[in-house]
Amino acid sequence: MSPVLNHILSFLFVLIIIGVLLIIITDERDAGKKISWILVIVFIPVVGIILYIMVGFDIRRAREFNTRRRDFLQFFHGRADTGTKRILFGDSAALKVKERYHDLIRLLLKSNGTSVTDNNNIEIITSGKRKFEALTQDILNARHHIHVEYFLFKKDKGSQIIKKLLMQKAREGVKVRFIYENIANINIRPKYFKEMRKAGVEVVSFTDPKFSIFRLSALLNYRNHRKIVVIDGTIGYTGGMNISDDYFIRWRDTHMRITGNAVASLQYSFINTFLDSGGKIEDNLAPYFPEQEKRPGNDILMQIVPDQPDDKWPILQMGTVWTVGHAKDYIYIQTPYFVPPEPLLMALKSAALRGTDVRLMLPQKPDSIYMGPANRAYYRECLEAGIRIYEWTGTFIHSKTIVSDDYLSVIGSANMDFRSLEINYEVNSFIYSKDIALANKAIFFRDMEKCREVTLRRWNRRPWYSKIGQHIMQIFAPLL
Repeated sequence: MSPVLNHILSFLFVLIIIGVLLIIITDERDAGKKISWILVIVFIPVVGIILYIMVGFDIRRAREFNTRRRDFLQFFHGRADTGTKRILFGDSAALKVKERYHDLIRLLLKSNGTSVTDNNNIEIITSGKRKFEALTQDILNARHHIHVEYFLFKKDKGSQIIKKLLMQKAREGVKVRFIYENIANINIRPKYFKEMRKAGVEVVSFTDPKFSIFRLSALLNYRNHRKIVVIDGTIGYTGGMNISDDYFIRWRDTHMRITGNAVASLQYSFINTFLDSGGKIEDNLAPYFPEQEKRPGNDILMQIVPDQPDDKWPILQMGTVWTVGHAKDYIYIQTPYFVPPEPLLMALKSAALRGTDVRLMLPQKPDSIYMGPANRAYYRECLEAGIRIYEWTGTFIHSKTIVSDDYLSVIGSANMDFRSLEINYEVNSFIYSKDIALANKAIFFRDMEKCREVTLRRWNRRPWYSKIGQHIMQIFAPLL
């Protein structure tokens, strides 16, 4: 290569680095994330630039996403009946919630979500075996439609059973629609889903395969981390469990089986994602939003809250910060991944310092080699603020729950990390119920029996090399 061409290429490369750094500096995101990206690009420029193009762009306010959202709203509001709209967007159920939580309800409505619904019954599921048994039975009993949306849908024994049941129901004439996350399931060959299509299942992959820098970043970075099943518009499942034997057999997780008006909120979210992913749904939406039967005990108030990059605001992060900031007596949190954005970390420390009983439960043995140091990078400052930390000593705890003040519970798919709270497609359920809160609180204390508490004194005695590893991971935490 000639010296002149060498100089030209070097000059162009420097321009690219400067251009990318200017994009990062002028980004409106968290300063910690910007610093992390700058450090990566400065120390490993070629790899750093490639990574930033692949997974670094903030496209939350991108025009294409805004267009998709507008198109869906036009589709839905043009076809849904008045009764369905009243359930999804009315305020009659919200008025039944304690007044101190009305600000939270209004905040959560700023997403592409729905209002509080009533006439609900919830079964909290903490056993993968129970979820498998209940889900397979409900699939077998389906008469009109089955809608399935999962981050992970593997090909192990339990997953294959559910796959075959979905194919069986499609052959029987039940409308089966299935959304799978493209990148998370990249190791599953196309033949696996082709078999489902042959049986009549309407299968779509979540991300758009058309190539452009924008779409490449969205494809690689914006994961659909939701777990949703809707059966006949009357039964819904959501929470932390994917379709895999890890969840059915080995891991501890929390999920829900829901009946009542909240199922319409899950349906609304599913239809939005299905259409965004290239699926088709007939004009008549009425069969997908049937009138819910009123049964004794169906008095639980809950709000289904999806979060996605086509929302202007990271609403789950804001809702979580509000929940922590307004907890008075206690707030107990279970999460497998604890890499909190700065506003959430500050809210947690502030709550503990003002005297609120703040407890975190995380796995002692994470499911990836880097998440252990990443989780623990925040232990010292949390412990110093008075937050109590418990490490689950079993195989792995994947539960994502919050319970506060014997009234508010949150169960969903979102972890306490940058990815879930800023860029993933997630769905959490905010439940306004004393009975559900007391049940979740009891579950937390039962799980504490299988935990080891981490004390500040013991934490300060950890080996020097652990401290260095955790400090390094804290620098790169915003990129995880």
